[in-house]
Amino acid sequence: MHFPKPKPKGSIVFSKNFYNNLASYIKSIQLESGAIPSNFDGSHDPWDHIESIMGLNFLSKSDSSKLAFKWLIKNQNADGSWYSKYIGNKPIEKNKPTHFGPYISVAALHYHKIYCDIEFLKTLWPSIKAAINFSINIQNDNGTIPWSIDANQKIENDYLLTGSSSILKSIECGIALSNILKDRSQLKDWNLSYQLLSKVIKSPKGKFDLLKDRQRFSMDSYYPILSGCLNEDEKKVYIEKVMKKFYVKNIGIKCVEDEPWVTVAETCEFIISLMASDRKELALKLLLDVMNISNEKDEPYMGWQYVESIFWPNEKPSWTAAALMISADSVLNHTNAFDLFLSDQSILY
Repeated sequence: MHFPKPKPKGSIVFSKNFYNNLASYIKSIQLESGAIPSNFDGSHDPWDHIESIMGLNFLSKSDSSKLAFKWLIKNQNADGSWYSKYIGNKPIEKNKPTHFGPYISVAALHYHKIYCDIEFLKTLWPSIKAAINFSINIQNDNGTIPWSIDANQKIENDYLLTGSSSILKSIECGIALSNILKDRSQLKDWNLSYQLLSKVIKSPKGKFDLLKDRQRFSMDSYYPILSGCLNEDEKKVYIEKVMKKFYVKNIGIKCVEDEPWVTVAETCEFIISLMASDRKELALKLLLDVMNISNEKDEPYMGWQYVESIFWPNEKPSWTAAALMISADSVLNHTNAFDLFLSDQSILY
């Protein structure tokens, strides 16, 4: 097994300026339209775009974040959704994943916790309501939400535990925003949807991933923690599963159980899961380890292939940098949004 070359860390990783530099990296690749490319071909998907917005929120000025949010408003479909992939303003994959849209509420609350900009929240609010409603409008009686509507407007007959966990957190943040903006017109429907979806996430057997077994992917073993609905015993089960199947000592978390590939984003998301489970010591160790998967400017690569001893692929996605910042904030409390994934936001406002 090969390890990435250790980087001198010292006190720099505990400084907010270190992460501001990563936010500047995201800003440097943002287009004039507000779109934030995340792939080699210049494309991006809305979920990654929204994740990158939370990276931009670290900057002392909110202009870049607002521009990225405005891209979302401009490109939102009439039914509240976004397509699955774009180049600039042009959709190139036209299915509509149900977890992409609602995630705007998480980024909007993140923005508000840092900037306290009520007027801009009001600008975003119609898009947020439409995005959440798009997804919950096709929720089944058992609580599950289909993962996508295909390009022919057919509801796809499968359900993702990871995507559903993201939706649940998005609804929670949407409820918080409802209270902040004193518009509670959606609360009855959103609370009911939240209750149904949280119930099925807590008892997922036989409800998700019907067409493809995704247990070899680490995300399925920690995203339920990020959903915010699990108790401490339930979180412990998932954490132990990740540590047994996906943890590579002194490197990070594998994306896939049977591949020698540790990825920065999965490691960072698991760091947040650890913080949500009061496991700060391990979270900090993972944070320091995963920072080695980066270039000389400390910009993170997607991952590290520890058999071939290479950064792979040779790209540095914007959303990966954002995930690193969000996880570091959860550990080091650099912004007022540090608790976004650690606390139930719906009862804080």
